[in-house]
Amino acid sequence: MTQSSPQFPHIVVHAPALDGSRRVTEGDVILGVASHLDDVIEILRLADLDRIEVEESDLIEWQGGGPDEWPGLSDYPQD
Repeated sequence: MTQSSPQFPHIVVHAPALDGSRRVTEGDVILGVASHLDDVIEILRLADLDRIEVEESDLIEWQGGGPDEWPGLSDYPQD
């Protein structure tokens, strides 16, 4: 796991929830909830972290799929 520091934050985009939304955190702090890649970019901008290249940065850990993975409720099988 990457160590975070004020100069190099460790951002986690968590695995999608059933509605496709993904929490975005820095350490123990929830920065926001994203429903699309553009939301992640805006969340980081609001947190003054907009200099991070969202899709390619080693500072962002994408859990449960990368920046192109935004499944919605319709993508889950109905049993």
